[in-house]
Amino acid sequence: MTLSYSMAAFALAASITPGPVNVVALGAGARYGLVPSLRHVTGATVAFVLLLVAVGFGLYELLQRAPVLMHAIQWFGVAFLLYMAYKLARDDGEIGDAAVQRGPSVVHGAIMQWLNPKAWLAAFAGMGLYTAGEPVRIWQFAAIYFVVCWLSVGCWAAAGAMMRRQMRSAKRVRRLNRVMAALLAASAVYLAATL
Repeated sequence: MTLSYSMAAFALAASITPGPVNVVALGAGARYGLVPSLRHVTGATVAFVLLLVAVGFGLYELLQRAPVLMHAIQWFGVAFLLYMAYKLARDDGEIGDAAVQRGPSVVHGAIMQWLNPKAWLAAFAGMGLYTAGEPVRIWQFAAIYFVVCWLSVGCWAAAGAMMRRQMRSAKRVRRLNRVMAALLAASAVYLAATL
């Protein structure tokens, strides 16, 4: 049981801390409410677990042999974060009826996670620490990570949904969107500087 708790603690530390996916979950919760934001949460979680399993079963070795591919993924991630920051900054802030608005899609959440450098680092580090390439441990870690990641990103969406009650005007939503856009842009600039 000790290994499982350690895996869960790692998953929690990596999933609950601020990052691009969580920032978007917070903004989506504030803009669209909790239920519509759960599509983003689910897409990001499923995508991360798929990435984690792929890394566990050899993707890391493949990328070590093709560093150009890894750099391309990193630069696409930076570009995607900047694109998301631009979209948030340009948003009009109109809330409207949550039943009519769809919010971010499952695919959007998945793409964001696959292009998230934080996710790649967590997948590489976690698989290196906990699985030693053993299939049973890879699947055990993936199952634990799925639950912890979904709940962690979901907490950010729930926090945003709680903020929604305070965000009844388009002006307030625009302010929040611009803060979220600045955070995403800052993340992208930081990541670009480290590449």
